[in-house]
Amino acid sequence: MYQMLNTLYVMTPSAYVHLENNTLRIDVEREKRLQVPLHHLGSVVCFGNIMISPALMHRCADEGINFVLLDGNGRFKARLEGAVSGNILLRQAQHRMAANVSFALTIAKAAITGKLRNCRQVLLRGAREASDENDQQALSVAAQSLAVSIRNLPFADNLDSVRGIEGDAAKTYFSAMPCLVRRDIREFFTMNGRTRRPPRDRFNALLSFLYSMVMNDCRSAVESVGLDPQLGFLHSVRPGRAALALDLMEEFRPILADRLALTLINRGQISERDVQEREGGAVYLQDDARKIVVTAYQERKQEEITHPLLDSKVPFGLLPQLQARFLSRTIRGEMDGYIPFLVR
Repeated sequence: MYQMLNTLYVMTPSAYVHLENNTLRIDVEREKRLQVPLHHLGSVVCFGNIMISPALMHRCADEGINFVLLDGNGRFKARLEGAVSGNILLRQAQHRMAANVSFALTIAKAAITGKLRNCRQVLLRGAREASDENDQQALSVAAQSLAVSIRNLPFADNLDSVRGIEGDAAKTYFSAMPCLVRRDIREFFTMNGRTRRPPRDRFNALLSFLYSMVMNDCRSAVESVGLDPQLGFLHSVRPGRAALALDLMEEFRPILADRLALTLINRGQISERDVQEREGGAVYLQDDARKIVVTAYQERKQEEITHPLLDSKVPFGLLPQLQARFLSRTIRGEMDGYIPFLVR
């Protein structure tokens, strides 16, 4: 269990969350693990198989405390809220701010800054660990190029300019990505830039699968705080497109997907035999490989990292939830500006 800000996250399987006087109590195997006064809570987020007493649900509805139910993978399932809710007010604010060109540009810049800085950390870490001088040089040059892109972002005066800077930086980043793969298996995981719909090589097939899981987590996160996942600031609005979830996802691609993909490849957990090529050149992971990736992703989400704003350790899996909450506070005007999560 993790209590952050005014939100309680319940993650222990088979925990029993119930009402005791004016407090929320959590029992695991009939033993009390946590007790929190209700007036300290704004919402409770339950992951997976969590039992909740009806009395507590009724009391929380009366007190305006939201219950959010996610499955074990963090995918949004349901939200319980009382008759009076701030969600419509938050969404109205979101629609107003999305129409504010200056505000939308600020959020877009923050999202891409977070992405590029985290990408740069992936390259710098690879350069430090590389044993080959040519790889070190290529990774260092690419990292320097991303640094230039980051410095140029504040001067972008429209969304197209932001997207252009991100596009150029992404080409540089993915062109250097093969240098992070072990040399003895590099021939099997070459990539000619980022390809999708469909992926055209093994590396892109793995990235696409990981990105889909990160996307699900980010969509669950924005829905769980009451934001409209369809209305973004950086990504354009299209029918059926979760633009805001894509905005939030940008800062997490390098740290939740790219680094994990490299780990799976370099450790031999995913090999050249774990993909299949279909008619037309599309490449996809086989079923057994998908199971390996899902397991590794869930294990990754359990690892802890220090959040700079909270100055405390939190699981990787909670980062989208926390950042979505910071984004909602920014939209409400409770924070001066959105600060993306930056890995150190």
